[in-house]
Amino acid sequence: MALKLLHEAETDDPILSVVNLIDIFLVVIAALLITVAQNPLLSPFAQRDVTVITDAGKPSMEVMVKKGEKIERYRASGAIGSGDGEKAGVAYRMKDGSIVYVPEAGERTP
Repeated sequence: MALKLLHEAETDDPILSVVNLIDIFLVVIAALLITVAQNPLLSPFAQRDVTVITDAGKPSMEVMVKKGEKIERYRASGAIGSGDGEKAGVAYRMKDGSIVYVPEAGERTP
């Protein structure tokens, strides 16, 4: 009879559920730390330069460039393809991967 009471006291201990909650929180915190460490813009350990483009080709496009510890953000004005300018020539990619620029007729080469 004494063994049965001792066994029931162990299963009804409220501190055991608290220990389980602490274990769950530790797993969640570890997962969040791993996620932050893998983000190239937030990671203090990443020594390389990173460029991130969001919403490419849309009016809400944004480019973030990380060089060392400095992060620069560039936002699109929403006016894609507008502005003063003229066609300068044509560029062709060759089979070997090189690019050849051919200026338009009447254009001077630098």
